[in-house]
Amino acid sequence: MGKRKEESISKPGSHKRQRQEYTDEHSDESNEGKNSEPSADNDFSSQSTGGEVGIIESIQLKNFMCHSMLGPFQFGSNLNFVVGNNGSGKSSVLTALIVGLGGKATATNRGSSLKMFVRDGETSADISITLRNQGRDAFKPDVYGSSIIVNQRINLDGSRSYRLKSKSGSLISSKKEELIGLLDHFNIQVDNPVSILTQEMSKHFLQSKHEGDKYKFFMKATQLEQMKEDYSSIMKTKENTCNQIEQGVERLQELKLLYCEKKKRYKSIAFVNEMRKHLEDLKHKMAWAMVSEMEKEIEPIKEGIRAEEGQTTKFVQKVEECQLKVSEAEEKYKAIQDKLMEVSEGAEALHLQCVSLKADVQTRRKAVNEAEVLYNRSKTELKRLGKDDEQLHKRIEELKSSSKQVSEPEKLERQRKIAHLREKLKAFHDEEIMIDQQMDQFQQAIYKCKEEHSRLRREDSDAKEALDAKQKQLRELKDSKTNTLKRFGSHVPAFLEAVEAAYRQGQFKHKPIGPLGAFIHPKDAELTLAIESCLKNLVQAFCCDNHSDEKALQLLMSKYYPRGFRPQIIVNKFQNEVYDVRYRGVHHPEFPSVLTALEIDHAVVANCLIDVRSIETILLIKSSSKAREVMQSNRPPKNCKEAFTAEGDQVFERRYYSSDYLRPRFLSQDVEAEIRHLEKEIENKKAQLKASQQHLRSIENEIRQNEDHLQSHRRHQKELQMKTRKTNAEIADLENMEEHHSVDIRILEDEAKENKGKMESVKKDMQQQSIKMEELKNLLQVAEKKFEEMKEKIHQVEEIAGPIKDELNQADSEVEKRKRCLQHYEDKKREHLACIKRLKELLAAKEKELEEKTAKARQIYSERIEVSRTVKSLDAEMNRLRESINAENDRHGNREEIIQQFHDAKERYEDANSKVKNLKKFIKLLEEIMTQRFKTYSQFLRLLSLRCKLYFDHLLRIRACSGKILFDHKNETLSITVQPQEEDKATLSDVRSLSGGERSFSTVCFILSLWSITESPFRCLDEFDVYMDMVNRRIAMDMILKVADSQHHRQFILLTPQSMSSLPTSSYIRILRMQDPERGQRTLNFQRHRDNEEDE
Repeated sequence: MGKRKEESISKPGSHKRQRQEYTDEHSDESNEGKNSEPSADNDFSSQSTGGEVGIIESIQLKNFMCHSMLGPFQFGSNLNFVVGNNGSGKSSVLTALIVGLGGKATATNRGSSLKMFVRDGETSADISITLRNQGRDAFKPDVYGSSIIVNQRINLDGSRSYRLKSKSGSLISSKKEELIGLLDHFNIQVDNPVSILTQEMSKHFLQSKHEGDKYKFFMKATQLEQMKEDYSSIMKTKENTCNQIEQGVERLQELKLLYCEKKKRYKSIAFVNEMRKHLEDLKHKMAWAMVSEMEKEIEPIKEGIRAEEGQTTKFVQKVEECQLKVSEAEEKYKAIQDKLMEVSEGAEALHLQCVSLKADVQTRRKAVNEAEVLYNRSKTELKRLGKDDEQLHKRIEELKSSSKQVSEPEKLERQRKIAHLREKLKAFHDEEIMIDQQMDQFQQAIYKCKEEHSRLRREDSDAKEALDAKQKQLRELKDSKTNTLKRFGSHVPAFLEAVEAAYRQGQFKHKPIGPLGAFIHPKDAELTLAIESCLKNLVQAFCCDNHSDEKALQLLMSKYYPRGFRPQIIVNKFQNEVYDVRYRGVHHPEFPSVLTALEIDHAVVANCLIDVRSIETILLIKSSSKAREVMQSNRPPKNCKEAFTAEGDQVFERRYYSSDYLRPRFLSQDVEAEIRHLEKEIENKKAQLKASQQHLRSIENEIRQNEDHLQSHRRHQKELQMKTRKTNAEIADLENMEEHHSVDIRILEDEAKENKGKMESVKKDMQQQSIKMEELKNLLQVAEKKFEEMKEKIHQVEEIAGPIKDELNQADSEVEKRKRCLQHYEDKKREHLACIKRLKELLAAKEKELEEKTAKARQIYSERIEVSRTVKSLDAEMNRLRESINAENDRHGNREEIIQQFHDAKERYEDANSKVKNLKKFIKLLEEIMTQRFKTYSQFLRLLSLRCKLYFDHLLRIRACSGKILFDHKNETLSITVQPQEEDKATLSDVRSLSGGERSFSTVCFILSLWSITESPFRCLDEFDVYMDMVNRRIAMDMILKVADSQHHRQFILLTPQSMSSLPTSSYIRILRMQDPERGQRTLNFQRHRDNEEDE
């Protein structure tokens, strides 16, 4: 069927336009209703006699279909006429009512999808419908109030959302289920054509020429169609159920046969039950027999604990006695140690004085030696001058005696040559003296350079060793980043693997632990140097449980450690708990002890350090001034023997020793910082070593130069000595020439006189040197005497210290002996307590096991059974019974399976039988119910048809027509025959032969007939009078007015293009005039889309 095109009005462009529409609407109503409309408006607010629930109070549309805004329209509670020209929006209001109350888009016949109702160019459309909610049948009046507002938004994608609000506008629900419940409560059926009859629905059912369509319309309007469909669905369900029953009966026979078979087999093994019952009794007895035996096992353990606990007091007394003896021995040791310290301090002061005196003696001895050298040199010179004087006098005498024999010219010539040679000899002699002095200087310089060279060589060697050590330490530190054990030496990981392998091979009773430094971690990084200075080589030490393990470890160490570099091995009995040092350890509120400042991974390591280093009695104080204040200004804290500062300095009560350590080597936690520091130190060492080697090379060059000069002077000295001998020989030859030469006696006498003066000068020097030498010797003797006296004093002090040391060693031995005794009894006590603990743990385990066995026994059999038989005998009998039962099972099959199969078959049979019986009961009950319901349905069909016929006939007679409705329920047809008033009453005509107005009138009569037999809070008709003439329209209108006047509790909404100016004046009639459509109004795109999109 074609749809009526409806032009849409353009969106209002101004506030003025909207006000005009509203005004026009009310003015039109007043014109149409003449003087009746004001009274209707006055009475509109008080509708107590009108409908109270479900009627439509108002409706408002936004962006719906082709309208930007329609409404709000305020409807009356009884009869409402919506009038307006085509395209003004009358049908849009009716469509919005169907869609707004949850109807599908197809039910409106105006579109196949909800998105088609959204105005072109907009994203959504809004519908707001207000329903009355008053009286005793109100829907949740305490929540919604006297009105319910149903808001619906339709989106462009076809989806929609609901918002149910109270009269005040508060949101109550946004669920569709709430809306469905509301419609069911008010009996609103938007898809029922009697409630809302659109033009398309009217054309399809009422104007159709097929009698079957009218019958369908009747069935749909009276909801008998739904009853019929329900009846058909139930009958189909009944048929399916009957088929299931037939199948169930067949299956039941099969299950019954299987059940009988399993029951027969079950009875065949009944004689085994006696054995099984007896076996169960034996299990009960076995459970309680195990409990009894466990109780017997627990009793000796309790007696052992009581006996051991009785011995505890004896061990405690012994330990206390030993602790008292250890304290006494330690006090005695401390007193002797303090005495030795005083003597040692005195000896140390004497040693310092002795060193000073020794240096003074060496200085004075050197001065004496130098004086002796000068004296001996002068003495040698004097001897040489004496020989020269003797030779001169002898030569003078010879010359005097031979002067008479030699001619005067020869003598003069010979004397001149001799004088020249003597001058030359004197020059040689002076040069030789100068060379001697220079050679002495070179020798002293060489001696000093060699001493400096030796010192530098030693320093260079020490620097190289230090550099190698630093480089080795750097390598170990870098390796320790991947393996921390390499910090203690690159060979340590391999050594520890060897120890582990030896332990697995059984070479050690207990695996040695070490190095100890790998098990200790300072809590405060600033105290790391102090801890390392305190422990020294103990961080590299190893600990063994016994001497046998110590020997094995020493043998293993010889393969990995070079001689002289093997770490210390401490033999100490391994224990799993750290010593209790609460009463002998130092406790200071501000400073920790070494023990408390360390996190120690192993109890054995902690015990070793306590035994060997007494770490519980050593405080760690970061500030040296604070350490002096704590240890020396006041009495040291209780049990505190010494303290260490952050710089590693050691502080006693009366002494203070600076640390040899500059930085920690083994315990530092910041490896990267240590690596950077070591790299810097290595660079500095390399620079120092380079400078030292350069200095060494310069000294070696200086030594070589001095030695070259010395050799050159020695060669020169030999040359001078040869020249001197040659000159002397020439002088002797000239002097021996008696015949041809003569000597100037006067020159020789002058020379002898000069030589005599030199001798006197040398004697005078020797005398002064002798005096000075004697003075120096006297001073040397005094210094040596003081030095010997100091040595004697030191010897005396050492003689005094010797017995004290012996006494201290004895006291130390006594302390160790007492400690060993204490350790022995503490070990005994610990072993004793450990034994008690083990017994108690064993007792607890046994008691727990007893509880578990008792609980198990109670689970097996709740009441205790006194059993005289043993577990072993009960077990033997149970095994025998099991063998017998198994033998029977082998013959008849597994009993449990047989029983299980029997019970399964029985359960399946009984279950199937129960289901079949229940289904039969259900079918029987369903037949009874359906028979009753079909009777009721037939009665409804008959009565409603009859009422419809009577009311239709009544309405026709109003127009002085006659006619009837013929129902053929068998063929499902409905025919209407009408006889117009001017025709012969004997000839009844079908509605198809009537005029359009008469046919519309008859249709209205049919609709009013259906209204009389159906219930709904409101009725809506769209253009009911479109094909009527004025006479029929008047008659139909009177009929509708009469119906509406008789049903004030219902609401009627009629849509018509007529003006309705002839309506009578009444307070129950309201006319709503729609504005005329604007020119150029766009139309909806209602093409035939075959998409079946619907709202969910």
